[in-house]
Amino acid sequence: MRMSELKLNELGVIAQIEESPVRKKLMEMGCIPGTRVQLVLVAPFGDPKAYDIEGYRLSLRENEASTVILE
Repeated sequence: MRMSELKLNELGVIAQIEESPVRKKLMEMGCIPGTRVQLVLVAPFGDPKAYDIEGYRLSLRENEASTVILE
């Protein structure tokens, strides 16, 4: 499952991040394997979405979140 596929309030654990132009940025912002994430907010038109990652909120576009694979 990809992070972009989470439903509101659903939890997941990051397994890996695919190679992409935003991979390094995501890892610097705390998206590392083993980290729990939860979808907490969705914009009115569905993009972007806000995720709770280790106690802070991270807003990502659909294409960025789709590079994160969950367990």
